[in-house]
Amino acid sequence: MDIFSMILSLLSGVALFLFGMSLMGDGLKMVAGNKLEAFLYKMTNTSIKGVALGAGVTSVIQSSSATTVMVVGFVNSGMMKLKQAIGIIMGANIGTSITGWILCLSNIEGSSGIAKILSTATISAVVAIVGMLFRMMSKRTVYRNVGNIMLGFSILMFGMQTMSGAVAPLKESEAFTSMLTMFSNPVAGILLGIAFTAVLQSASASVGILQALSVTGSLTFATAYPIILGIGVGAACPVLLSAIGANKNGKRTAIIYLLNDLFGMLIWSVVFYGVHAVIHFTFLNMVMSPVMIATINTVFRVATVCVLFPFIPKLEKLAKALIKDSEEDLEDDANFDMLDERLLRYPALAIGQSNRVMYDMAQKVRKNVGRSLNLINEFTQDRFNKVQRKEDLIDKFETKLGEYLMMLTKRELNTMQTRQVSLCLHIISDLERVGDYASNVARVTNNIQEGNISLSEEAKAELNVVMDAVRETAEMTVQSVETMRDKEKAMRVKSLAAVVTALCEELKMRHVIRLSHGDCDLTQGTVFNELLNSFDRIVAHCTGVTSAAIKMDDMDADIHIHTSTISDAGKEEYRRLLAENAKKYRELFEEYQEKYNIENSKDRPLSMEPEPEKDRKSKK
Repeated sequence: MDIFSMILSLLSGVALFLFGMSLMGDGLKMVAGNKLEAFLYKMTNTSIKGVALGAGVTSVIQSSSATTVMVVGFVNSGMMKLKQAIGIIMGANIGTSITGWILCLSNIEGSSGIAKILSTATISAVVAIVGMLFRMMSKRTVYRNVGNIMLGFSILMFGMQTMSGAVAPLKESEAFTSMLTMFSNPVAGILLGIAFTAVLQSASASVGILQALSVTGSLTFATAYPIILGIGVGAACPVLLSAIGANKNGKRTAIIYLLNDLFGMLIWSVVFYGVHAVIHFTFLNMVMSPVMIATINTVFRVATVCVLFPFIPKLEKLAKALIKDSEEDLEDDANFDMLDERLLRYPALAIGQSNRVMYDMAQKVRKNVGRSLNLINEFTQDRFNKVQRKEDLIDKFETKLGEYLMMLTKRELNTMQTRQVSLCLHIISDLERVGDYASNVARVTNNIQEGNISLSEEAKAELNVVMDAVRETAEMTVQSVETMRDKEKAMRVKSLAAVVTALCEELKMRHVIRLSHGDCDLTQGTVFNELLNSFDRIVAHCTGVTSAAIKMDDMDADIHIHTSTISDAGKEEYRRLLAENAKKYRELFEEYQEKYNIENSKDRPLSMEPEPEKDRKSKK
């Protein structure tokens, strides 16, 4: 076999190996459904459980990088604390060594009897046939996924055999033997392990190739050991790439994965070669086998976890020191620890804590509304991504608060407490919907950028008038959640919402006029209307929030906030506030008319008739 054929065969084996590992891991995750993710963030209340869970999950999906990338996502979304993630990462480094032991099966050979039955070729063929039958003949999804697992295993084993067969002729090559001797230098070996794994983006694949090379009989302990030390560090490459665009806690999680392997490499290289300088180990020239490679890899990873485990708090501090929080990050931090299940025995305290977290949620919703509106005038991809990340956090607020409040309903509550819990559930639902529509505004602005859609200056100016009203509505809504029971703020929000609705309806008609004059096209009209619809829905749900907030202590009020009406005593105050806000935004609108000198707009005065007795949501 010439060198070109050998390299081609080796690369094809690597490709099959990686594809088989991916297919097997994906199949296992599909069979498990969302259980793997659930275990990752529910079963990590202690670090030792996190290590065990990380090792178990990684043993299943055959990739420490995949496990850690998953954990980066959980930390990034606020599902998991950074400290919880460290234990899982350590366990993932242990679990990934299981692949090396699976690959040792490829060395079971024989020509007759039991040895032939247990040979790799026989096992792979049987598993592949069964997997193919499951994949092609079963109608149930779970069995088809089991078939994918079996096919992935067979492809992985076949890829390993292909790699071993490709390098087998090298056992007779003196040039290859001398080249391997170069990497018996610790620094060169470590750098090779880092570079090789960074390219393959899989520690398991690197160990598998090392095991394949060991069948040549030319790989010694002195060469294999430093390469194994470097493999762990190189495996951090895909994890670091996955953290691009994540928040700071997500980036810290990726950094901890790198630090864990980096410290392990430094500790055991210093210890081993330091002791060797004194004692002079005699086994450095020992020829390695696949089983010995798997053993060294597992021992190294377990020993690293044992040494670093007591320093988990220090690793967390180091990661925070390397990636520091800005003031904005500290403001946007979600403190779900306030929802302590031990307080459920004291409903009044639990409701008080829920109100504090709910106010925190309202502030984050208000900030995200502002971010999304700013994208209309100043769009950047980073700002758009930030809106989407914060929306994920808002969704997490609804989940955490909702679960906590539902647990509270199972306790013995008096009539007032039952009412307050129900209204809190209304509020967080409406706040989450405000967040959804803010995210929709951001998505529309992204579509405008990607589609190179340009709104006219008149349309932008009109949107700015409405956006000012939406910002004010969101700000007043947050204040109503903070103070609760403040009917004046609720009236202000309702009147502002009516103004926004009138503005949106008027601007839609004005845009129709522009379309008829050929100043805008249908594509521009579509995104313009989408933005206005989102503005209208944002203020509608803000009204729902304040309507619930003012009823926290009012036993006589209707708890169904979306069918409530304004009392006769409140109608006069509502009309006054409506007139005040209408005048404010009519003046802004008139400034815009004078600036752009639009005759059609001047012929259409802005009309805002009050509808205090009707619910705005019921009209949608």
